[in-house]
Amino acid sequence: MTAAFPERDALFKTFGRAWFKRDADLLYEAVTPDFVWLATGSDGGPRRIEGKAAVAAEFAAMGSGSVQRRFEDVVYHHAPDASFMTFRLIETDTATGATRSDVGVERYLFRDGRIAMKDVYRKPAP
Repeated sequence: MTAAFPERDALFKTFGRAWFKRDADLLYEAVTPDFVWLATGSDGGPRRIEGKAAVAAEFAAMGSGSVQRRFEDVVYHHAPDASFMTFRLIETDTATGATRSDVGVERYLFRDGRIAMKDVYRKPAP
């Protein structure tokens, strides 16, 4: 069963708080126990992050680097079987001050009233 649009908005609030706090326990209040996060690896190839321990490790890695991340222009688009988030991501290397800007789309799938999958697509901003 796919979550209704207002329920999705509530899930995204919890998901977002968990994301910025790097809190896997809080994230798992919004996602299914078998949640899958598909991302692009540093080599440009696909990465599949599955399980609470893997999500917690990813959060730890994100917080341990010298890169600060800021999302801008975030908009959610709900379709019957999925939701999409469009965004601009600005990353700043705190050691050098160098910045990088990407644009992207995240596709979210739902099951049993929770987020079951996050699939991330991003590329350098024009």
